[in-house]
This record gives sequence, C-alpha cells and structure tokens, in this order.
Amino acid sequence: MEIFNYKKSAEILSLSATMADFTYKKHCHEEYALGVTLRGIQQYHLGGSLHSSHRNGVMLFNPQQYHDGSSYDRAGIDYVMLYIKPEMFTEVLGGHELRFTTPIVYDSRLARCILSLNRAVQNGADDALCTELLLQLAAEAARTDIAADPRTDNTFIRRAKEMMYCSLDQVLKLDDLAQEFSLSKYQFIREFKAHTGISPYQFFLNCKVEHARQSIEKTRDIYAAVADCGFTDLTHLNRHFKSMFGVTPYEYIAQLR
Repeated sequence: MEIFNYKKSAEILSLSATMADFTYKKHCHEEYALGVTLRGIQQYHLGGSLHSSHRNGVMLFNPQQYHDGSSYDRAGIDYVMLYIKPEMFTEVLGGHELRFTTPIVYDSRLARCILSLNRAVQNGADDALCTELLLQLAAEAARTDIAADPRTDNTFIRRAKEMMYCSLDQVLKLDDLAQEFSLSKYQFIREFKAHTGISPYQFFLNCKVEHARQSIEKTRDIYAAVADCGFTDLTHLNRHFKSMFGVTPYEYIAQLR
C-alpha cells in the first residue's frame, strides 16, 4: 500500500509516507530535504553511488541534489521528510549556509529534531511552535560535522540553468541552448550531464514540475499551472508530478487545505 501524506505549516512542507512498490524517478527539490527512515530499508542513487538508509537513518539532501528512491524489498518502508527552503536555514543560522556532505547519518538527536518538527506540521500545530522546532533543528544540523561550504556551479552550468528557468512555459529547445555556448546539441547534453549528473531534459522537466507545485500552492489552480508551466494537458502534469511526489496535483493540494 502506498501512502503519501503532505502537510505544510510555517512554510515547511512535511511528508509522512509508506511505500513498497512505488519508485521515485530521478529528481531534485529546490529545498533542503531532511528525513528519517522509520521502518525497512530505503535505497536511492545519489552522486553516482547507491545509498541505503536503515531504521533511524537520517537522510540529508541539499537543494538541487538529484536522486531517485525506492524500498529495498516488498516489505516496504515507512519514513518522514521535511522540505525546508534554503533561505529559511540561512536566516535562522545568521547567514551561514549548510552543505550536507554525508547523505545518511545515524544521529539520534538530529533524528528527534526532524521527527518532532514533522509531527508538529502533520498535526497542524501553529506557526509559532513549528518555527521554534525549526530553530532547534537548524541548531542541531549546524552542531554536527555534516556542514561544509556550499558548492557553486561553474559559469556554464549557471547560465544554462538560468536560460531554462526563463522558458519553463515552453518546450525545451536544445539546439538554441547549445548554440548559445557554441556547442553542438550532443556536446551540450554531454557537458551538462557531466557537471550535474542529469540530462538537460530531466533538469528542465524537474523544474517545470517544481514550478507547477509552487504555483498550485499559491493559486490552488491546477489548470493554470498546466498552462503556465507548458504541460500538454492535465494528464501530462499528473504523470510527472506523481513520479516526483507520489500523488497527483489534486491529491497534493487537497492535503494542504
């Protein structure tokens, strides 16, 4: 049985999930993603390696860090995740930027902070309590040795991403992008994937889905998101949205009401 419960409070998105057969396609989030495996073994590919989070494993993803995800076996997994905007952590930590260098740690104090904040958001606690728990989580993350200076993209990748961000309502035109860098289409694809670990098409599609999610949260208008993000129709958006979040846009927004 696949269950994905999303809630949001104080701009923190919380997920409580159970899954066995479902498999996340390769994707990333604009937020930090911090989670705890409660049951089973959760596996995902990250940075060219396969990682396994066992019970009580704390999973740490940086913004725009590409990964997939699945259960190790048919017994399934239970886990929670928090999605926290980078600027929130930066503000809480007085301008310090986190960069997680270890994808999985077994740190009981950090796990308790994640679970406490997740529980508060899932139970509809007020913003004041969620904010207080976020402060505790940020302090705990900064206390550990998993923080390091953020990695910066090179000029080519930064410019390529900016160009794609500016055309999310259109189809991806690889020839035009490649021409901007005096590369062939296949040279552009190869260079982009070498630096990011994902193809330009996968990156562009990921951005479209993320933009659609943010649009739906703000306007509650799924059909406007279809048009604004350049999806062919609702079925097109549904398919890609579910591959990233485990639910359709309608199911997602219904949970956040």
